[in-house]
Amino acid sequence: MVFLSRTQVIAAIGAVLLVLYVLDLVRRRKLSEEYSLLWVVSTVVVASLGFSTPLLVWVSRELGIVQENSTVFAFGLVFSMAMLLHLSVRLSRLGLESQALARELALLRQELEESRAGGPPACPPAVDPA
Repeated sequence: MVFLSRTQVIAAIGAVLLVLYVLDLVRRRKLSEEYSLLWVVSTVVVASLGFSTPLLVWVSRELGIVQENSTVFAFGLVFSMAMLLHLSVRLSRLGLESQALARELALLRQELEESRAGGPPACPPAVDPA
């Protein structure tokens, strides 16, 4: 019989608690389903490695990691880095969209001020040929 180390138990219980927390965030609509799937899958992997010592030993040996406990935390670190990269890309895209919206808003405000002041409009009105 193979016993679980204290670190494995802590990691597995933490992963289970994280899955429950993520599901609660989705239920309260604080986290979108897009990200919840990533979180649930990663925590299930960490929990399965934490609860299954033979699987953890096999994965550790295949990856060349000496301490099995390090494997669990290595998976967590890899997931964290992947999420940070994904969120950075998404944040960059949202920043560009925000700049484009700010430019468009500035042009619309200028056009509105010119029309209120009685000045020439930024673009001539369409003429109906009929």
